[in-house]
Amino acid sequence: MIRFGFDIDGTTTTNDWLLPYVNEHFGLNVQMEEVVEYDLNHVTNTTPEEFGKWFIENEERMYLDPPIMKGAKEIITKWAENNEIYFISARGNDVLNITSNWLKENEIPFNHLELIGTHDKINSVKKHQIQIFFEDRHDNAINISRECGIPCILFDAPYNRLPIPEDVTVIRCYNWKEALEWVNEWMAQQ
Repeated sequence: MIRFGFDIDGTTTTNDWLLPYVNEHFGLNVQMEEVVEYDLNHVTNTTPEEFGKWFIENEERMYLDPPIMKGAKEIITKWAENNEIYFISARGNDVLNITSNWLKENEIPFNHLELIGTHDKINSVKKHQIQIFFEDRHDNAINISRECGIPCILFDAPYNRLPIPEDVTVIRCYNWKEALEWVNEWMAQQ
C-alpha cells in the first residue's frame, strides 16, 4: 500500500482555475501563458499585500467549484482502491468545510485532508509518511523531494518551468496520463 500525497490547486484542479476571478475583479484578460510566476500580483500590478487581501476576501467563493484537471478524478479514484490518499494544501483551515465538500461532491476519494495555510508542506509530508507527492509549485516539489527523499510529480504550468536540479526526483508531467504512466512504473519497483 502506497500513501499518496496531493496538492489541490493547480494539481487536482486545473492550473488556470483562478484566472476568471482575477480577470473579472482586476478588469484584465490574462491568459495562462502570461502567468510565468507563481504569485499573481505581477500580472495584476498590485503589491503582494493588496493581492493577498483581495484573495482572502474572495477565497470562499473561488473555492466552491474550481474545475478538476482532466484525468485527476479517475486516476486518484483508481489509486484509492488499494492505497491511501492524503490531500495536503496551502489553503487555510477556514475553508476546510468548503474543500471537503468539493472533494465529496466531485466524488474524489480521500483518507485525509489537511489545510496547512502555508506553502511549506515538508512537515506534513513527513508527519504523514507520504511516499509520493503531486504538486504544481516548482520550489515545493524540489523541497519536498529533497527533504523527504520521495518522488514528486510536478504538473507543468508556465509559472513552474525553471530547471529541475539533478539531486531530486521531480518528474515534470504535462497531464494526468503521463503521471499515471510514471507512477505505475515506480509502483512496480516498490
